[in-house]
Amino acid sequence: MVSLEESYRRCRELNRRSGTTYYAATWLLPAVKRHHVHALYGFCRYADDIVDDLGPASADVRGKVLAELGERFFGDLAVGKSEHPVLKAVVHTVRAFAIDPDCFRRFLRSMEMDLQVSAYQSFDDLLDYMDGSAAVIGEMMLPILEPCSEDAVVPARDLGIAFQLTNFWRDVGEDLGRGRVYLPQEDLERFGAREALRARRVTPEWEELMCFEIERTRAYYRSADLGIGMLPPVAARCIAGARELYSGILGQIEQAGYDTFSRRVAVPAWRKAALAARLARSGR
Repeated sequence: MVSLEESYRRCRELNRRSGTTYYAATWLLPAVKRHHVHALYGFCRYADDIVDDLGPASADVRGKVLAELGERFFGDLAVGKSEHPVLKAVVHTVRAFAIDPDCFRRFLRSMEMDLQVSAYQSFDDLLDYMDGSAAVIGEMMLPILEPCSEDAVVPARDLGIAFQLTNFWRDVGEDLGRGRVYLPQEDLERFGAREALRARRVTPEWEELMCFEIERTRAYYRSADLGIGMLPPVAARCIAGARELYSGILGQIEQAGYDTFSRRVAVPAWRKAALAARLARSGR
């Protein structure tokens, strides 16, 4: 039988292994909050791994395993406890902060879409997917971060969208390997960049497309910034840190000449450490 402490530790490890930027930012939170954030991201990572990392398993098999995870989670949530090595901490966090279970239904719906949808015609179609895969993560986080205003919901959703758009533009080559294209088809057509994507080659058309998508993403970051001031100081430092580090990936894409085919850009580790130290000092 797994202990609650062991389950939180497992979620923390999932968070650390999958996203060093998010993980670094969580260390700006007080310990009493940090493990709950790890639980939420642990759940999301665990589900995402079912979709992307089950080896040669077919989409049908992945879908079945994902559905079983959802059934187990909602069943355990209904009785208020779980013996699953990841879900035990997640159920505890959800009940402790009265997080809306519908957030998890929307998240799992988007994970199912990854098994069924390989491309999105319009940005509105992509937004429908990101409602569950990204925006809803901001909604899950708010009860833990305890903003002073209900107006924080929209900026929180926009930050989740900005983070995921950043991931999309960084991971174009990796997603192609999985048979997925998150760049809206209408944008590829508008900028004449379809052939560049097919050939995995940086062209003037590709550069124009990426400039457009990066500016679109930065607009979401600017909207999200409005919500940071609505958070308690400690939570605001954490979110500001994650925002600064993750938005920095866009600059790395620009410095790489928009080549997101041949390598995966990243914010240098020294920059993450320097930012964490600066924000920690400002907190004191």
